[in-house]
Amino acid sequence: MIRAIVVDPLAPSYLTFKEVEAPLAQPWEALVQVKAVSLNRGEVGDATDQEPSYRPGWDFAGVVIEPAKSGTGPQKGARVVGLLPMGAWSEQVTAPVSMLAEIPDEVTFAEAATLSVSGLTALNALRKGGMLLGKRIFITGSTGGVGLFAHQLAAQSGAFVVGTASTEEKAQLVREAGADEVIVGYSEISSAGKFGPYDLIIDSVGGDTLAALLPQLAPQGICVAVGFSSSNTATIDMMNLVTSGGKTLYSFFLGEELTRQSAAADLGLLARLVADSRLTPRIEVEAPWTEIDTVAHKLMERKFSGKAVLHIS
Repeated sequence: MIRAIVVDPLAPSYLTFKEVEAPLAQPWEALVQVKAVSLNRGEVGDATDQEPSYRPGWDFAGVVIEPAKSGTGPQKGARVVGLLPMGAWSEQVTAPVSMLAEIPDEVTFAEAATLSVSGLTALNALRKGGMLLGKRIFITGSTGGVGLFAHQLAAQSGAFVVGTASTEEKAQLVREAGADEVIVGYSEISSAGKFGPYDLIIDSVGGDTLAALLPQLAPQGICVAVGFSSSNTATIDMMNLVTSGGKTLYSFFLGEELTRQSAAADLGLLARLVADSRLTPRIEVEAPWTEIDTVAHKLMERKFSGKAVLHIS
């Protein structure tokens, strides 16, 4: 038996610990001893809608203790980062080798654990804009996990990047991540137009923010909607969208994206960028996984920027 975090409606954050059967790997899966996991608002929020004993968790990093019987993927003893659709908050997990990548020795388990959902989302959302050199990019949710990775990656691409922040203090964090300009105050989103029009917009806010940003797309520009933290509905000016022509609103869901490509190569790329100090995960909170209630609550209350990592001992 092993320990895992499961849904419990009676717990303060709907999460608690339970002994479960140790996982058995399929031939295409490796067995991993988990060392660290990171939390995403989506999985923590979803816990309130799940049945008791449901096992949440997407991002993890650890050590391979049994390689895949197919002979592919990381071998025994390899330090890895991985992604699962559920169940990653556990002492051991089995994961398809297509969702695993080895990490360099310079990368800590905590750093690696931040890369899966946030890093892959940022990387693949930016790719929707094609060659970014010299283009103008606008990123909302700039102080979140996805936003901070997207800013760093976009800056390295040679783009002119504009971000958002709720306060001047947080704006400095966005500038450090590579933003050329920062819109301070969410009520000021309409002022983003003075730096546009934009070839690529990455929006994680939705609602009125998304509606206000669409008219700021350049001809042939694309807005990639990766979330809806403020509202899951938006009233769009269809006259502007249709008569301007050539603009695209792209619905981005990482799970769907990964049905068309392997995560392993991109996770390996992100890990190498971290090892080379070209990408820096901002870890705001590190704690033992026994503090899941406290950390999950602070995450949902937006008490910190960047990522939260739990260490499994």
